[in-house]
Amino acid sequence: MAKTRKSAKSDTPAPRLTGRLIRRRLRQAVLGVIGLVVLVTLLYKLVNPPTTPYMLTEGHRLGGVTQDWVAMDDIAPVMARSVVAAEDANFCLHWGLDIGAIRAALAAGGDRGASTISQQVVKNVYLWQGRNWVRKALEAVWTPLTEFLWSKRRILELYMNVAEFDTGVFGVQAAAQHYFGVDARSLSGVQAARLAMVLPDPKGRDAANPTAWQRRRAAGIMDGAATIAVDGRASCFQS
Repeated sequence: MAKTRKSAKSDTPAPRLTGRLIRRRLRQAVLGVIGLVVLVTLLYKLVNPPTTPYMLTEGHRLGGVTQDWVAMDDIAPVMARSVVAAEDANFCLHWGLDIGAIRAALAAGGDRGASTISQQVVKNVYLWQGRNWVRKALEAVWTPLTEFLWSKRRILELYMNVAEFDTGVFGVQAAAQHYFGVDARSLSGVQAARLAMVLPDPKGRDAANPTAWQRRRAAGIMDGAATIAVDGRASCFQS
């Protein structure tokens, strides 16, 4: 009987030890994931991503895509201003999430977008496409980290190099060649505005042969690009 009681006592700590071990392993796993995210984000601060998940998917579907990476200094300044005017006019004013735009989108019942350029970069470079709450949650956490570790100029540089401008055409250099036969550094104000105009719907809009509505939208982007050039909202990415 004594031997039996001793065996029972020796077995009782096991569940507590197992529970502590599981919690320790979970903490280690969470810290490992956080460390990996920080490391990958720091890596792309210095190194240009060779591809993105969406480019890989489209490349497999289409049999290849076109992309030619160009540094920010080799992109016409008016192109950068046009992209910001079209996609995120308060790019220089927020920390990754535009709370005002999010509130306006919620008030409109979700019919208007609220993603900043920073959010789109995180989605394009690291995550997957589509309206998915898991992806949106990851994007919401990863975006402020990216804003903290990267400069605004670097964020915009990546955006213009990985954004889709037509089916299988990624990045402003490939788009400038595809639509206008010029390099990104030589884009005019009209050409830059038309490229920025296609960004919300690259498969449904044409920068070379825009519709009447698309021409009006491009004209509005030109005005917006000129406005942010003088009111300070381009200061964070202009050299």
